[in-house]
Amino acid sequence: MTHPAFELVRSERVSALNLTVEEYRHHVTGARHIHLAAADDNNAFLVAFLTVPQDSTGVAHILEHTALCGSRRYPVRDPFFLMLRRSLNTFMNAMTASDWTAYPFASQNRKDFFNLLDVYLDAAFFPTLDPLDFAQEGHRLEFAEAENADSELTFKGVVFNEMKGAMSAPVSALWQTLAREVYPTTTYHHNSGGDPEHIPDLSYEQLKAFHARHYHPSNATFFTYGDIPAAEHQAIMEDRVLRHFDRLDIDLRVPPEQRYPAPRAVEESYAAEDGDTARKTHVVLGWLLGDLTDLDAVLRANLLSRVLLDNASSPLLHALETTPLGSAPSPLCGLDDSARELLFAAGVEGSEPEHAEAVEALVLDVLTEVAVLAGQGVREVTLLGQNVNAYRGAMAEGSGETADFALLLDDIARIGGIERIRYTTSHPRDMDEELIAAHAEVPELMPYLHLPVQSGSDRILAAMNRKHDAESYIRLVERIRAAKPDIAMSSDFIVGFP
Repeated sequence: MTHPAFELVRSERVSALNLTVEEYRHHVTGARHIHLAAADDNNAFLVAFLTVPQDSTGVAHILEHTALCGSRRYPVRDPFFLMLRRSLNTFMNAMTASDWTAYPFASQNRKDFFNLLDVYLDAAFFPTLDPLDFAQEGHRLEFAEAENADSELTFKGVVFNEMKGAMSAPVSALWQTLAREVYPTTTYHHNSGGDPEHIPDLSYEQLKAFHARHYHPSNATFFTYGDIPAAEHQAIMEDRVLRHFDRLDIDLRVPPEQRYPAPRAVEESYAAEDGDTARKTHVVLGWLLGDLTDLDAVLRANLLSRVLLDNASSPLLHALETTPLGSAPSPLCGLDDSARELLFAAGVEGSEPEHAEAVEALVLDVLTEVAVLAGQGVREVTLLGQNVNAYRGAMAEGSGETADFALLLDDIARIGGIERIRYTTSHPRDMDEELIAAHAEVPELMPYLHLPVQSGSDRILAAMNRKHDAESYIRLVERIRAAKPDIAMSSDFIVGFP
């Protein structure tokens, strides 16, 4: 059932997740509501806004803090932290990214959920935004010595101090430099968290104007999850917020970034703690890749990043780990998907300025070699590892998800031209149901499995500190053969173990 203020745009059942995705649109303001209907009493809510700052004053970050310092219906100091201590929530937070700000919470108690919903809606859309809260959360001047009016004036503020600490790390400064150069014209060019050098430039009036423009229902997406029907959420959203607004003609979507006609070289400096600059140079290369909404491009980029950098045998990671040009691969190595367009980076830390061209040549040589092999029509992939099926690789950067070995096999099978996939050696402990199913469902995976048992004696297996016994191994083989009857299997046995 849909609330009269909303229209149902689409509904789709996702059997694999045992939920239904329902997308709604508010008639008047155009606000979106995406409801994940599931038989789960751990109900969740999130309201998100596109926030696209055009400078590095940290306005979106400071607003996220200040909005939680009291609101029209809850004019108390820090209602967020009061609820954090008193509610039965299973999750409460607020977060600012480079182009969005979100306010999520979850609770298994229905009454508590609606209490939190009331607080969150009021905080997001009707915050007090008191000038004193802005001074506390953003920036203010204080005497260096609180009791000495003759002491030096210094900037303070929750966000100012937070970002001052964050930007003191060389890797943070390196990332901001890379982003600034790779994204020359869009919002990612700026430090959305706030650059301590520019945070004091933000005025209270600019903060209020940013809220009025960005925290509007026409720029909002509401997400809900759980067993509370969408119409109940919508009734509260309509009563507390949406009926007070008209539609705002606003489109804050980030446009595609412009491309450079040729590679650019940029040099920046940072403060070394002890003044010694020997072997403290970072050399990093960055590439702007496809659009984040192109799922095929994202899949290809993630797979390529894993192939190049996932483990010690990956060609690019091996080159960066073993080169004398640096002490280690750069912490920025890998694929970043926090912006509209993907960014891939590779390089080293612990280097010297005069090694920059050699590091660039090293990275490009590896990429060229991989491209040549791909161009030669490689049709078979063999994954090698001492316990290869224990693989757990990172998914998209920042998502918090991991890819298991079965998912890796499925990803590789999707590469154009790959006809055969093999892997060795596996471990019985990590032969899970997903991997067994992959042998039946991924046609490119060859019907062969080497699965070492190492001994038929439970006593010896225990002495070896193995996590399986003979009977569980036999049952595992039976499940594998049930899924893939024509599979050929081999094993290892250790003879003479004490």
